[in-house]
Amino acid sequence: MPKLIANAILFQLGWLVCVFAGDSLWLLAVAAIIGVHLLWVSSWAAEGKLLLSVFLAGSALDSFLLNLGVFDFGEERQLIPLWLALLWLLLASTLNHCLAWTAQPWWRASLLGAVSAPLSYYGGAKIAGVALPLGTWPTLAIFALIWAVVLPVLHGFAKLYRGQYEQSLRNRRSA
Repeated sequence: MPKLIANAILFQLGWLVCVFAGDSLWLLAVAAIIGVHLLWVSSWAAEGKLLLSVFLAGSALDSFLLNLGVFDFGEERQLIPLWLALLWLLLASTLNHCLAWTAQPWWRASLLGAVSAPLSYYGGAKIAGVALPLGTWPTLAIFALIWAVVLPVLHGFAKLYRGQYEQSLRNRRSA
């Protein structure tokens, strides 16, 4: 239980750093947060593929939404800022830990994604000064629909990689 609480606190701390710091040197704190996560809560061997996959897939998704005009960061850009991409890395660190309870049945992840993700994006946008050109309610509806699918899919990644890691441990023991 202490590791689950630590995982949740590390995520929330990282979220706050990202949305308040923008693309400043304070983002180095996220590296420290992920380092603590990997040293105390989990390990690179157990979660490295998950962290990288979610970081890349999530950054691609948000960059796609940026190019569709869902976000406006106040400057012409094709890719999301680093602080937003790092939020995906932080989210990945929760999937096998404090958010593991949402993996089964699938509708828990779908419901949590549909409700919490739009609120997180809205709060982050307000704090970081990100405009939502489509309007608040249409944007929140878009996020709800997307995240009703995204969070269960991310749990699928977590299950796949966890199974691969556990199989590699069994193979090492039997060798």
